[in-house]
Amino acid sequence: MGIHQLIENRIFWAAIIAWLSAQFIKVMFTIISEKKIDISRMYGAGGMPSSHSALVTAMTANIGKIYGLGEPIFAVCCVFTMIVMYDAAGVRRAAGKQAKAINLLFMHTDLKFEEQLKELLGHTPLQVFCGAVLGIAIGCFF
Repeated sequence: MGIHQLIENRIFWAAIIAWLSAQFIKVMFTIISEKKIDISRMYGAGGMPSSHSALVTAMTANIGKIYGLGEPIFAVCCVFTMIVMYDAAGVRRAAGKQAKAINLLFMHTDLKFEEQLKELLGHTPLQVFCGAVLGIAIGCFF
């Protein structure tokens, strides 16, 4: 029971594989664009594609495939997915922009931070869209 059920849960693994795939793609994009290996992209927020979008759309697509698009669980997942994607492109992106502005302000004053605020928090709409496409593909074919 317990852990055995989790190990056999296709929906869970589709979501995890989509998330890992998005994070791996971020590392590859960094290698290509910046000519350096940055393993922190494997667990860091922000970037192309959105791993948040990939995770929730893979879960939702897999649930739709298994249970059907007319089921209440699919509707719940769709709403959850929309909230996560809106948050990634809206609220978290705005927080990243605010962090960047605060960091710039502190660079030009005598006040000092212990560390800079993280600026790469959210996603552009394109990053969210690409994460969603990745997640849907993995969710449908898993």
